Amino acid sequence: MKIGVIADTHVRHFAELPHNLISALSRVDLIIHAGDIVALDVVRGLESLAPVKGVYGNMDLPEIRTVFPQKDVLDIEGKKIAIVHGSGGPWDLAQRVGELFTDVDAVIFGHSHRAYNKVIGRVLYFNPGKASDSYGLLEVGQEIKGTIYEGYY
Repeated sequence: MKIGVIADTHVRHFAELPHNLISALSRVDLIIHAGDIVALDVVRGLESLAPVKGVYGNMDLPEIRTVFPQKDVLDIEGKKIAIVHGSGGPWDLAQRVGELFTDVDAVIFGHSHRAYNKVIGRVLYFNPGKASDSYGLLEVGQEIKGTIYEGYY
């Protein structure tokens, strides 16, 4: 399964997202948004491309917080994929978000606006960065493989 991963869109309208990002997300099976979506128009636009799962972030308004949980764990093709936005400073963010979950294969997070793609132990820690600058793709099968795409304008 091919999953598009974004975070920190920080826009009010789907049309404000970069065209290359929208094009890339139109070719995935699922979109995961790791928070700071900001507006439901963004969610509705993403849903026109593929099914959307996500969590709310610290900048999300109540309209987003009623649609998405603060954290979630998805079971995709037998792999447990955790999603949380994150909080606090960017230092040790992967470690802090990882402590929120047990027995998962991947932890997807946002918040720092910094792309991160690293396996620690047996867990993939994956932050796609700020959507205006980068996004990620996960390929889920026997293993989970993450790729970050930056500067795609």
